[in-house]
Order: sequence, then structure tokens, then C-alpha cells
Amino acid sequence: MSTTADQLSKVVEKTERLIALCSALQEENDLLKLENQSLAVAVDAGKEKTKELEERVRVLKMAKSFSETNEKTLDIKQKINEFVQEIDKCIVLLKR
Repeated sequence: MSTTADQLSKVVEKTERLIALCSALQEENDLLKLENQSLAVAVDAGKEKTKELEERVRVLKMAKSFSETNEKTLDIKQKINEFVQEIDKCIVLLKR
């Protein structure tokens, strides 16, 4: 009979250890879930920041292309003015 009592005692001890282990694993699981949620929030914030920065890059590229166009336009106008001045000089010389 003592063997049955010993076996029952061992089963109870192992069950208690399993319950303690299950409790510890549940706590760890809860902590990991919280960490996962915080990381998900950080990822979402990072994605939002990335979208904002991509939009800024797009706007800056567009502004740069406009400024380059304006510079080219000014260069063209300046060249035209130079040609007109040269033509005016030639006309003055021809009138003499």
C-alpha cells in the first residue's frame, strides 16, 4: 500500500510542478503579448513616418524640377536678350 501512496504522492508533486510551470509560462506569454503589441505600435509609427518622409521627398523632387525649369527659362531668356542686343548692334552698323 505504501507504494500506491508513494506513487500518488509523486503524481501530486509532478502535477503541482506542472501547474507551477504552466503558470510561469502563462506569465511569460502575457509579457510577450504586451511586447508584441508595443512593437506593433512602433512598426505602425515607423510606417507612418516613412509615408510622411516619402511625401516630403516627392514634394522636394517636384520643387527641384520646377526650380531647374525656371533656371533654364531664365538662361534661355538671357540668351535671347543677348541675341537681340547683338542683332541691334548689327542693324546700327548696317544703317551707317
